Amino acid sequence: MGKGKIVGIAIAVVLAVVIVGWASTAPYLSNQGLGRTPGIIIGGTMTAPLADFTPLNESVRGPLMFKLDGFPPFVNYLSWVGTPDGVITATRPDNGYWARRVRARGGDGLLRIGDATYEMTATEIHGEDRIAMMRQWAAKSGGRTLDEPAYPGSEPLRDWKVFFWTPKS
Repeated sequence: MGKGKIVGIAIAVVLAVVIVGWASTAPYLSNQGLGRTPGIIIGGTMTAPLADFTPLNESVRGPLMFKLDGFPPFVNYLSWVGTPDGVITATRPDNGYWARRVRARGGDGLLRIGDATYEMTATEIHGEDRIAMMRQWAAKSGGRTLDEPAYPGSEPLRDWKVFFWTPKS
């Protein structure tokens, strides 16, 4: 094997290690202006689910991280609101990857809120319950009405999909 071939293989191996290392430690960097790249490590301390998630609304700022069971093991950020029975999240009605995955394979996974990581299950909410939960989510994430878009160019919040996370049984 020639010297050029060995150098090429070495460069390919180093590049693969750098890409895997970066993807493993850099979940969904859009909040840092670096794009929408999921990571695979959620981190945090495994914690027993709370009897009431409402106090987290005041004590934890910013998005939560979530990781669904199975492959691929992507970690992403979501806006959220804690309730006495679980955690409300919402997503655009664009049939995005993680929402399709919950619908097709179930919603078991991990939620990291602050430094605590909880085993939870996501369930899509429909009907009037969805609207009521969406109002809570909209109030916490900027105090908008359901007729407003979450950001310029997005659908009105009333059209967004709601997922409710409860402790995994």
